[in-house]
Amino acid sequence: MNLSVNIGKLGLKNPVMTASGTFGYGEEYAEFVDLASLGAIVVKGLSLLPREGNPPPRIVETPAGMLNAIGLQNIGVESFIEEKLPFLRQFNVPVIANFFGDSVDEYVAAAERLSDVQGIDGLEMNISCPNKQAGWLVFGTDPEVTSEVVSAVRKVTGLPLIVKLSPNVTDIALMARVAEDAGADAVSLINTLSGMAIDIKTRRPKLANITGGLSGPAIKPIGIRMVWDVFRAVNIPIIGSGGIMDGDDAIEYMLAGAAAVAVGTANFVSPTATVDVLSGIKDYMTTNGIKDISSIKGGLIWEREDL
Repeated sequence: MNLSVNIGKLGLKNPVMTASGTFGYGEEYAEFVDLASLGAIVVKGLSLLPREGNPPPRIVETPAGMLNAIGLQNIGVESFIEEKLPFLRQFNVPVIANFFGDSVDEYVAAAERLSDVQGIDGLEMNISCPNKQAGWLVFGTDPEVTSEVVSAVRKVTGLPLIVKLSPNVTDIALMARVAEDAGADAVSLINTLSGMAIDIKTRRPKLANITGGLSGPAIKPIGIRMVWDVFRAVNIPIIGSGGIMDGDDAIEYMLAGAAAVAVGTANFVSPTATVDVLSGIKDYMTTNGIKDISSIKGGLIWEREDL
């Protein structure tokens, strides 16, 4: 049974990764999960300087999911390198640093710094952030802005570069092609969908930020459809995420075209979710006589009349 997959030039022992923002900096889950057993650890999103995030309440449970408005709280690039990365270096697992900025210059500076230290094997750009230099237009919703920021980061790093796409767009395939043309080695999708919830007793929003990002099983059909759209549009690997709770969910994403999967909200439900998903993938392979997990990528059987 061969579980290994490649994300550009980054080799993973299996296709199960953590989704940024749901697994802390890795150490938080170490007592529940053998970190070395994972395909890769994607750490909580990092900015150049520490951020406090949004005021509470900033998490709300919803039917089949949750809304979050954490506000990208993090300890900053330097504190991560000094305080968190040494712990991760002891494990035989690729570490992927998720990062973001409020401007192209901030993205570039963060990428340069993260590329300059031992123990980081890849970068994941979160482009679902507003660009303060362009009237707070979200980087990942405008093709020209996406191209500009990805191209700028590509010039300053030799590490595998993954671009995490925003699903809050009209044409996700177009955005993936733009990222590919600008130098991305892979794309990750989907990020959370914009949503909100209201307390009908107080008539107030349940989140202090009013709106937040919807994740969990409720968004899985959207994530799978977007992976399918992107798979037919680009030639670079896709990391699928959104509502993956077990091995069957992961297999759906891979049949749609994902080379690997990222487990997110499930980590809040069960701290062993990542290894449980991996176990489910192995069971599927055994039951169906599959020797190489990569052989099912994009293996959806369909005919035009099925649509």
